[in-house]
Amino acid sequence: MTMEKVKRSKFAIFLNTGTTAAPTYNLIGNGVTAQTVNYNPQTEEETYVHQDSGVTDVTSYKPNIPTPQTAIKGDPVFDFVDGLRKKRAVLDEAKSKVCLVYLYDTPVDDEYPAEENECTIQIDDFGGEGGGKVVINYTINLTGDPVEGMFDPTTKTFTAD
Repeated sequence: MTMEKVKRSKFAIFLNTGTTAAPTYNLIGNGVTAQTVNYNPQTEEETYVHQDSGVTDVTSYKPNIPTPQTAIKGDPVFDFVDGLRKKRAVLDEAKSKVCLVYLYDTPVDDEYPAEENECTIQIDDFGGEGGGKVVINYTINLTGDPVEGMFDPTTKTFTAD
């Protein structure tokens, strides 16, 4: 078995900037220098009467992806998220889908293992320091269970297993 380190560029996140009926996935990348999926495990702790040490069970996850992005007008992801900010989108207007794509795995017919998630997008803040760039900070909140499948980064299409 050979081992190799995985570069961050081999884990791609695509956001649906279109509609549910006609999804248009675009790579989150321009203006983003760091991005991490926080799984936020929800736990339940108990100590049974016959034990001195407790038990921690993972009961669920509430994953989210905090994203600081430099404003780049014309980038489809920035334009989409900025549009949500401008109209202060809430509830259904703030919903979209996101695909986590594992480009470090072996492709099958140019498609890579991926998961598609329903999500909501919350705008955290917008602005910056004088003389600097404008930054929009937003959080992609994954909702429900992921759908496993394959993603083609060339055609930007997801196919469920």
